[in-house]
Amino acid sequence: MSTVFRVVTYLKRYPALAISQLTCAVLMTVLVIVFPEVTKVVTGEVIPQRDFDRLLPLALIALGTFFATNLFNALRIILNNTFEQKVIFDIRSDLYRKIQRLPMRWFDNKRTGDIMTRVTEDVTAMERVLIDGIEQGVVALLQVLVVGAYLFIKDPQLAGVAMIPMPFLLFGAWAYTRFAPERHRRVRRATSSMNSLLHDNIDGIQQIKAFTREESELASFNESSNAVRLATLKLMRAWAAYNPSMEFFRNLGYALVIAFGAYWVMQSPDQAALEENTGIFVAFLVALSLFYEPVSRLNNLNQIIQAGRAAGERVFEIIDAEEEPDVDEGVDLKQPIEGHVIFEKVRFSYGENIATLKDVDLKAAPGEMIALVGHTGAGKSTIINLLTRFYERESGVISIDGQDIAEAKKSSLRDAMGYVTQESFLFNCSIRENLQLAKEHATEKDMWDVLRASNAEKFVEALPEGLDTKVGERGVKLSVGEKQRIAIARVILKNPPILLLDEATASVDTETEKLIQEALEKLMANRTSFVIAHRLSTIRNADRIYVLNGGEVVEEGTHDELQSKDGVYAVLCQKSLMV
Repeated sequence: MSTVFRVVTYLKRYPALAISQLTCAVLMTVLVIVFPEVTKVVTGEVIPQRDFDRLLPLALIALGTFFATNLFNALRIILNNTFEQKVIFDIRSDLYRKIQRLPMRWFDNKRTGDIMTRVTEDVTAMERVLIDGIEQGVVALLQVLVVGAYLFIKDPQLAGVAMIPMPFLLFGAWAYTRFAPERHRRVRRATSSMNSLLHDNIDGIQQIKAFTREESELASFNESSNAVRLATLKLMRAWAAYNPSMEFFRNLGYALVIAFGAYWVMQSPDQAALEENTGIFVAFLVALSLFYEPVSRLNNLNQIIQAGRAAGERVFEIIDAEEEPDVDEGVDLKQPIEGHVIFEKVRFSYGENIATLKDVDLKAAPGEMIALVGHTGAGKSTIINLLTRFYERESGVISIDGQDIAEAKKSSLRDAMGYVTQESFLFNCSIRENLQLAKEHATEKDMWDVLRASNAEKFVEALPEGLDTKVGERGVKLSVGEKQRIAIARVILKNPPILLLDEATASVDTETEKLIQEALEKLMANRTSFVIAHRLSTIRNADRIYVLNGGEVVEEGTHDELQSKDGVYAVLCQKSLMV
C-alpha cells in the first residue's frame, strides 16, 4: 500500500483543509446515532403509552439531526473537493516538472501515448482514490466505529451476534486486496498500449491513407482494444465474485440479528419489559443498517483504491525516475561568449558496444561556420546532441571558450545556443506565441524585424490574422518552408552566440531553399555555426568541413581543399549525396 501512502503525503500540504474536513466528518458521524435513539423512544415509550405530546418534538429532533448531518456533509464535500483538487494539481505539476527534467535517453524508450496516459488517465484514477477512497473511507470507518460502539452499549450480546460476519468480510477484503492489484495493472498497461497506438496512428494518418493501410491499422487497433477488453473482463469477474459475497455476509448479519433479537424480545418476562425490549430491538435494527452500510461502502471503495493504486504506481514510476543531471548545477558560461568550441578525443554510444563517436577531434573559432557531412548514421547529429548536452559524452572533453561544458549549468549552456532542425517544430498556437518562445517580452517591432530577416515577413502579412494566426498542431497550416522560416526567425530573436543547423534546408524546393539560405546567412553572421547538410550549396562556403564516417572524423578542410584530395568528401559530391 506504499503507493496509497505516498498519495496521502500530499495531504500534509494543506493541514487546515484536512482538519476542517475531518471535523465535519466526525460531527456528521456522531449525529448518525441520534435517529436510532429517537426510534427507540418512539417505539418503546411513545407508541405504547400513546404519548402524543412527545411525538412532534421527537420528530423535529430527528428532522433537525438530518438537516445538521446533511449540512455538515455539504461542507465536507466542498472542503474535500477543494482539498482534492489542490492535491491533484500538485501531483500533475510534480509529474510534468519531472517529465521536463528527464534525460533524452528516457524519452528514447517511451511512447508518447503512454506518457500522455499517465499524465491524464492515471492521475485521474488517483483522483478517485482521493475523492472516494481516502475521504469517504475515513467517513465510513468513523461511522463503523461510532455505530459499532453504540451497538455494544445498547446490547453487548446482540452486538456480538451482529459481529459474526465480520471475520468473513475482513478475510474477503484481504483476499481481494491481495490479488486485485495485478489485475488492475494489466488494465492500465493495456489501456496505455492502446492509447499509444492511437496516438501513433493519428500522427501518421497521412501515411496510413497514402499506403491504404486503413484496414490493417484497424485490425491492429482492434487487437489492442481487445486486450483492454479481456483485461477488464478478468478484473470484473473477480469483482463479480467478491462484491456479492461481501453482500451475502452482510445480509447474514441482518438475518442473525433478526433471529436472535426477536427470540430475546419474546423472552421478555412481562408486557412492560416486552415494550421496552421491542424499542431497543428496533433501535438496534436501525443502527445495524447504519453499521453495515459503511462496511459495504468500504468493500466498494476497495475496488477504487486498488485501481488508483495501480495508476499511482505508473505515475510515481515517472516521478521516481532519475533526472537529467546538472540541469541547474555547475557554473554559468563565462560572458560574453565568444564561441570558441573544441572537441577533444570525444567518445559516445547510444547503446552498449555500439560506438557512435570514436575519439572525435574538431574545433570552431569564434564566428566560424563549421560543416558536418557524411552518410546517415555517421555521427553528425550526435555531435550537436553532445554539444547541447542532450546526451552526455562518455570520455573526452568538449569546451566553449576554454570552459569544459560538463562543469556548466545546462540551462546556461542551452541559453547560448540556437537550434534549427530539419523538421522545425511549431506549437499549436499563434505565430506570435511561437516567436515568444525565444523572447517572452519581445515587442511587435522585434517580431517583424526577425520575420523580415528570415524572409518570412511577406507570407505572415498575407495570413488572415497576421502574427495572431494559429499555425495548427506542429504547424500543419503552414508549408515546410514557411515553418522553417518561422523557426529561423525564432532563433534570430533569441540572438544566441552559437548556432546549430541540422538539415535546415533538406525538405524544401530550390526557390524556398534560396529564401531560407539568405535568412541563414544573415543568422550566421558573426556567430559560431555548426551546420549539418547534404546540399553542397549549404556548405560550400563553410570555413571548415569535417567529414565523418563510422563515428570518426576522416577528413577536414575547406570545400576546395577536400575536393582536391579526391577522398571521401569528393566521392560524396560525385555521388550527388550533396547537391
